Amino acid sequence: MSDEVQPGHVRIRLDLSYDGAAFHGWAKQAGGRRTVQGEIEDALRTVTRSGERTYELTVAGRTDAGVHARGQVAHVDLPAQLWEAHREKLLKRLAGRLPRDVRIWSLTEAPAGFNARFSAIWRRYAYRVTDHPGGVDPLLRGHVLWHDWPLDVDAMNEAARGLLGEHDFAAYCKRREGATTIRTLQELSLQRGADGVITATVRADAFCHNMVRSLIGALLFVGDGHRPPDWPGKVLAAGVRDSAVHVVRPHGLTLEEVGYPADELLAARNKEARNRRSLPSAGCC
Repeated sequence: MSDEVQPGHVRIRLDLSYDGAAFHGWAKQAGGRRTVQGEIEDALRTVTRSGERTYELTVAGRTDAGVHARGQVAHVDLPAQLWEAHREKLLKRLAGRLPRDVRIWSLTEAPAGFNARFSAIWRRYAYRVTDHPGGVDPLLRGHVLWHDWPLDVDAMNEAARGLLGEHDFAAYCKRREGATTIRTLQELSLQRGADGVITATVRADAFCHNMVRSLIGALLFVGDGHRPPDWPGKVLAAGVRDSAVHVVRPHGLTLEEVGYPADELLAARNKEARNRRSLPSAGCC
């Protein structure tokens, strides 16, 4: 699959954030539903006076409805003349046109080989939850889940360690036709802050649909004592969805950061990430 920038065009990297509460996810949808991609593409078309022409965005990670992003990355290929004509004022003009729940922080010419999705080597999410008996701070209610059972963070971290590494996460993903569920979970850890809010840090090379929210659902079941710490690992090994694993609500989830390799490695990573993965075959003994 070729990813070459067309002659006369330039690839632009966008660093952005959004509050996902009022969006039906990142990706454009039929029927006029409000999405992050739709809002940005509409704003870009308006401020560049491009008429009916839409310049389509490619994003590092498509977020679901209600999920937030602090460190999302996307790219768009623009005609070089258009970019030169608007580059100095484009960021400010977009700020004036975009709704207040989505912001673009920078627009930069991407290095050769860059693809916001396929060049990424990891995505880092945070999921925030509180078990305070009084509930969630009203000022944080759109970003923190309330769990009405006391949570043992040490037990949750013990369970999390059994999920690290490269595995088939089919038990924690909503399957999509033709898509692999093999992922490398690089970090999964939880820490309780001074305010009592527990933040789960989840980092992987990529995520399949509902993976983070399903993992958190399993860990919450361990944290409140309904399952032992080895249970999430057993679910993973079984490779099938367990009815006890709940997909937690989206508002506690935020895409915090996307990682990329050095510029000279971007093209190679871009190519590698497009290959369908499989796990090594098990040995005979």
